[in-house]
Parts: sequence; C-alpha cells; structure tokens
Amino acid sequence: MKHHFAVMKKTDGSPDVHPLKEWLRLHPQDLPKDMYPNTSSSHELRRALKKKGWGLEVLDDRVFSIKPDENGDTSYADALLAASGELEEDTNEEEVIEAEEITFGLERDLQVALRANIEQLEPGLRIIDDGKERTTEEGRIDITAEDGQGNIVIIELKAGDAKPAIIAQVLSYMSEVSESDKKPVRGILVAGGFHKRVILAARVVPNLQLKKYAFQFSFERVQ
Repeated sequence: MKHHFAVMKKTDGSPDVHPLKEWLRLHPQDLPKDMYPNTSSSHELRRALKKKGWGLEVLDDRVFSIKPDENGDTSYADALLAASGELEEDTNEEEVIEAEEITFGLERDLQVALRANIEQLEPGLRIIDDGKERTTEEGRIDITAEDGQGNIVIIELKAGDAKPAIIAQVLSYMSEVSESDKKPVRGILVAGGFHKRVILAARVVPNLQLKKYAFQFSFERVQ
C-alpha cells in the first residue's frame, strides 16, 4: 500500500510534508474541483492535482504530490525526493531484477516496432545500422538512422519515463559518432514520459528532440 503525502515550500525554502488527505482537509482552497478528501481516493486526488500543475513522484511505498511555489517551481523538493529514494535501496533484489527484465523486454519490443515503422517517428528517416545496435565506447546505440538532409540520427529508447541521466548518455553517443563519422549528428530520445530536468535540458540542446510514444491496441473477436 502506498502512502500519499502533500509537499509544499516553507518560508525558509525547505519542503514541508503532510499526509495528503489530512492536508487537503485543512486547505480546501487547494482541492481540485469536485474532489473531496472523504470521498475521493488518494489516486484520484493526486491525478487531479497533477492536472492542476502539481509535481508528482511515485516511490515504492509512498507518493509525493508537490505543490508548485509562487514561481511554479517544484525543485525545492528535490533533496527530499533524493533522500526518500535512498530509503528504497532495501527493495527485494529479486523484485529489482524482475523489474529490470520487464523494462528490457519493453524496450526491445519498442525497438522492433520502431524499426519496422521508422518513418512514423519522422518522415524521411532511413535506418543505417544494418538492423542491429551500433556499438560505441560509450555503449550500444538503440537505432542509428539518417535523415533526408544526410544528418546521422541517434535514436535512444526508454520504456517508461526518461530520467535526467539519459541526457548525458545520448550526448556522449552523438559526440562519439560525430567524431568517428565526420558528419552532422542529431539525437532523438523516445520515451513514455520525461522528467522535468530532461525537458529543460533538451531546450538548450538544439540538435536533440524528445518524442513521446503511445500504444494503440486493436481487438479481434476469436470464434
């Protein structure tokens, strides 16, 4: 069971944490429209708060809904989230391995689907890695392609949300390929969602794009 907490900025700039429903009962002005602590679930409340612009961080056993400060910023809670994340290190090792295997499988499936439909990502793209991940000193590039202008395009895939560390990884791939191939290089990071820091970092890297994927299911009746 996950425990839900509301986080807000104190006058000294540090984060203040309270049980979510208890805090909303005391601050009804912050309640989302048509939501009530006594009848709405914590999941419904956190989802509605996120739509209002609140930050959201989900850990193994707790969920933080972070109220933006007067500048619309939630980074004041970063230290709290980092410290809370360290408490998760005692997670069962088998569960961690299983989660990593599931993530790896999803990324493999995403790569196969994208290779078969590369122009859905961007018209004019052409895969140039002979159908396999390109190996570099910095790691293996998920997909290497070329665009209509002759630029090499490094495509990195993440199942779920892309975390800040992925920016350094993609940029290292781009730098190495640029030096070895002597051609202009762009990057495309494909993920189900993006950490706020990833979005901010991408804004100042003109040759790096973020693209969010979504699955579409179809159903056929079995006779």
